[in-house]
Amino acid sequence: MGEINEILQALTQELRRGTIVLSVLSQLDSPAYGYTLVKNMEEKGVKVDTNTLYPLLRRLEKQEILISEWETDGSKPRKYYKRTAFGDAVYESLRRQWEEMTECMQKLLCN
Repeated sequence: MGEINEILQALTQELRRGTIVLSVLSQLDSPAYGYTLVKNMEEKGVKVDTNTLYPLLRRLEKQEILISEWETDGSKPRKYYKRTAFGDAVYESLRRQWEEMTECMQKLLCN
């Protein structure tokens, strides 16, 4: 029984890994910092580890899909991330592809 749980856990992790970029981009139409992003996603049922999130945010920023800005007015400096115009186009394209894939998967799974 332990073996099946390990296999399912690994496969589930693969499924999540495939959706994390779209999940993150969906939440960054307005500026957000990492901690808030994690909490908002968790409230919506999407668990994301900070050790996964921050490298992803940096990679998306390097690809010019996101832009970041430091806010230093508060007690602690915070780095806020937001989609760029290019990021908006990438997000919309990924969202359409996701919708097509889920439609196809529904057909496969319901047969």
